[in-house]
Amino acid sequence: MNLTLGHFLTVGAILFAMSVIGIFLNRKNLIVLLMAIELMLLAVNMNFVAFSHYLGDMHGQVFVFFILAVAAAESAIGLAILVLLFRNKSSINVEELNTLKG
Repeated sequence: MNLTLGHFLTVGAILFAMSVIGIFLNRKNLIVLLMAIELMLLAVNMNFVAFSHYLGDMHGQVFVFFILAVAAAESAIGLAILVLLFRNKSSINVEELNTLKG
């Protein structure tokens, strides 16, 4: 059995749908929200790599490296903010974090 472009796009669409469902169903835990955003970026990366491979063009794979770099920076900053919020509020519940006052 050969894997076609449709197989990879289907897996990417399933991962993207799971991340969207994770964002809408769980709006309480900040860690789960960050993981759902990362899963969404990985689903998009899978589609970029699949199209890049099947079109014989390296631009999609190069673009994935930039997305991964931005995702790593976003994760580091997001976790740093999460640690600071947990120190100040003693909770990571999104509903309790309604103010952005210093």
